[in-house]
Parts: sequence; structure tokens; C-alpha cells
Amino acid sequence: MVENGSGRLIELTVNGHVHSVPDRGDTLLGVLRDDLGLTGAKDGCSPQGQCGCCTVLVDGQPRVACVTPARRVRGRSITTIEGMTQNRRDTWGSALCASGGSQCGFCTPGIVLRLEASLDKLDDEFSRADAQAVSEQALLAHMCRCTGWQTITDAFVHVATGTACAAPELTEQRAERIRLEGGVPQVMSPASALGEGGFAADTAPDDALVAVMAGNGQWVVGENLAEARSLAGKVQGRRTTMDHHYPVALPEGQFVAALQTTWTDPAYLETDASWCVPGGTPSSSLANGGAFGGKLDGHAEHAASELAEHYQRPVLVLFSREDVMRLAPKRPPLAGGIREDGSGVLRVAQTAGIEDLVAQFAPEFTVETVDVPGPATSISVRGAVWAEIAVLRSALTADSQPIEVVSPTGGVAVASGGVDGIRLTVRGGEVLDQNALVSYCVGAAHMGWSWATSEAMTTDADGEIHDLTVRSLGIMRAIDTPTISVEVVDEPGQTPVNVSDAVFAACAGLAWRASGHRQTWPVDLGSDVA
Repeated sequence: MVENGSGRLIELTVNGHVHSVPDRGDTLLGVLRDDLGLTGAKDGCSPQGQCGCCTVLVDGQPRVACVTPARRVRGRSITTIEGMTQNRRDTWGSALCASGGSQCGFCTPGIVLRLEASLDKLDDEFSRADAQAVSEQALLAHMCRCTGWQTITDAFVHVATGTACAAPELTEQRAERIRLEGGVPQVMSPASALGEGGFAADTAPDDALVAVMAGNGQWVVGENLAEARSLAGKVQGRRTTMDHHYPVALPEGQFVAALQTTWTDPAYLETDASWCVPGGTPSSSLANGGAFGGKLDGHAEHAASELAEHYQRPVLVLFSREDVMRLAPKRPPLAGGIREDGSGVLRVAQTAGIEDLVAQFAPEFTVETVDVPGPATSISVRGAVWAEIAVLRSALTADSQPIEVVSPTGGVAVASGGVDGIRLTVRGGEVLDQNALVSYCVGAAHMGWSWATSEAMTTDADGEIHDLTVRSLGIMRAIDTPTISVEVVDEPGQTPVNVSDAVFAACAGLAWRASGHRQTWPVDLGSDVA
């Protein structure tokens, strides 16, 4: 540690270069991003050491930078995604694109570094199964919401075996398929796989103030993130010991099958962020991902615009993970049943647009809305309400038959199998780009299966959320995810439509079937199915 005119400095060796940075008592992640401008390491849990998005290498070993004090790594060699050789960057970027293992690209820089370090765990005569096992163990330290894990493992196998794989070309057809499946324009390229997707927190002007939310809901502004967090004085939330509950009671009636859902979170990894200059247009918090229907309220954008005007300086607004949990809209919890003739009753938390949605998608269902204390809800969240209806309909399909779901847009997914492997056949007009379509379908399969079997968010009787960490949401790990195969049926000349939402619903129905149509979700197959 050395002194300068304004205080103490820490010397850190990052990517082969020695840097002297202010000793603010900051984390390694804060120093990398705020002092050195190395934005490849991301903040997805703010900072709880749970998501793996900030992973770097310290003396060649993976370390989550968000909970590592910068002082602790003095005199050690730190490598970020920017510090990998261009050859290794190209290798990983191409492999992730070729496998469909990167969509928004927020989590993949940290994953790349951990998987790169894990290559040493393979012996000279390893098999594909060995490589898969090594990657699945490595991925236990990470979270990814887009890709369904399997495609990331495929990329690891490509790299481990030295298999040549070229990244798909960025054609108009590929861009359109990505837009259809992701809901917004999105880039899936080697650069985005390495974390260069243009996220708001990465692209703010160097002189931007940083605003974070205090415990009272007010914005607190500092010259950097560490200062803003210190001024806010907010202690990060933790996982509760309370059990989740079912806020909507089942409707009365005789049903073939019935289900009750609890609160869940979209659980996108990139927390809401936006920056704005005085008099300017705020950057979109959607950045390079659609957030599965979340982030549409414009809360971060509105705050960035107002604060920039107030301070007459650029301002970067950053939600913490806790802010996302409390403020981001959720899928409405509901309870419903289906009769043998296909009609049914649905009771659902009051949410704008629900009656019209049910009337269009399932006119044979009676819908009852009820007031439920809790966070804001939205039908924009992936498959909200219609997916639950599709799941209820799946109970009328014989167990020996595949489950077919047609989404409101006309996308079709046919799902069979179960815990030993999910098999999908999908069609949604002209394919446009098979790589992108399969990537989104694998991701949606994981998301649907995970939603039905393991995801929940705990609130109390007053609707206050008590699960405030990303791990507490129950997102299924790579090692627990069934293998997923996708057969794509091309329909040349037919208007292309979203397919992955139908996959999401079909795989949730498949998981529900595997549980014996248990009434309460999540169904926790791990304790019931061999």
C-alpha cells in the first residue's frame, strides 16, 4: 500500500499490468469496474456472491469479485475476461455462439473464466461425459436464466475437444428470429458472449454520478457506486426461513385437476439500470435482453432522467438485487381447475388485462380476479396466465401421449419425456435461424421445468417479500436439469412467430405430469421421483 496526496492507494496487478487505485475499502469488483473501466465482470446479485457473473481469476483460480475485498488480492495476479488472450477470447466467443450458449451475454464472461480454469480438471483421455460432468460441477457456482445450461456445456465440450466451430452470421433472418423469441432486438455474437452487449451499467459516461435506492425508497447519489451504497446505508437482504404460501384459494367445483401457484420472480440476471444526461433520453434498461417481460415499467429510466435534470450531470441509476425483487413485476399468482370437458375456473390476482387475455385464449374458462397483497403483477411476464391455462389443459392428455401447447401467437411445442430427458418438437412458421431458435427453446424448456418444480418467492400475510437473494428463488441448477433435445419443423413461406413461449408452457405441463398433477407448485420432483 502506498500514499498519494489525497490518501492511500492499493497496487493491484490486473491482466499483467500494475495499477495504483484509491483505497476506499471497496470490493475487487468495484475497483475493476469503477477505477479500471473493466466492465466484463458483471454485478447480478449486488453483492451477495451468489450469481457468479463477477467471476475473475486470482492466481489462476476462479473468485467472485463482488465479495472479495480489493485489499485482499494485493500482490496477486488478477485476470478478467478482457485479459484473456485474443485467441482464447475468440475460441470461447465462437463456441458459445455456435452452441447457442449465450443470449444476453450478461452471465457468460464469468462462466467463461471459470470454465477456462476447469479445463485443467480433464485428463488426456477424457470423454464427452467427463467434460459434461466437469462443466456441470463448475456451473454450480453460477446462474444463467437465458440458455438452459445445456448449450453452455456444449460450448465447453467444443473448447475442451478443440472442435472448430464458427459463430453464425449476423443475418437479418437471425436478427428477426432473435427478436421474436426474446421479445426485443438482441445481439447474439462472440462479442456479446464475452459481455460486450452494451449494458447500461457498462456504457454510462465516465463522469456520471451513481444513484442507488435507500431502504426508504429514496434515491441516494454518490460520485461512484461504493460511495452511493455507503450513503444509502442499506443492508442487503437475505433469504428467509419462512415457508412460501399460496395467496389465492382454489375455486369451488369438481375438477379433473387443479393447481395453485405461489409468488415467483422473472429472475433476470442483469438488474435494472439506466443512465441519462441532462436533457437527454435515458438508456434502456432492457439493453441486450428482454428480461422475460420484466423491466417494462421504465422505473429506472424515469429516475435517471429526473436525477440528471436535478443534478445537471449524467446519472447512472442502479437497482440492487433487492430492489428488483421488490419492484419488478411478477407473474400473477393464481388457482384454477379444469373439468373433463375442457372448461374450467381460474382465480387470479387482480392484474390489468387478465380478463381480455383469458377471453381470447380460453373462452371456456371462467375468470375471477381477487385482491392479493404483494408486489406488482403484470401479464407481460413470460406466459403469464395463459401458460397456467395451457398447463391445466395438459391434464386432459393421456400420460402416454406428448403434451402439445399452442401459444396465443400460434407457436407450437410438443413435449414428451420427463426427468430422464425432455424431447421437444417445435414449429413456428419459417425457421429463419435454427441456431437461435434452438437456443431459445432449450432456455425456455429449462425455465418452464424450473418454474414448475423448484421456483418460489416468500411473502408474508401483508405481501412483503422476505426472499431477497437471487439464490432463494430456486432456479434449477445445471446438474439438476434434464437433458433437452429439440426437433425443429420448418414451414417455409409461413409467417414466423414466437415458439419458445409455447415450449415454456409445455415443459411446465410435463413437469406437472411427472408430479402426478400435484395441486401446489412448485412440485419438487427431486423428493418424489426416482
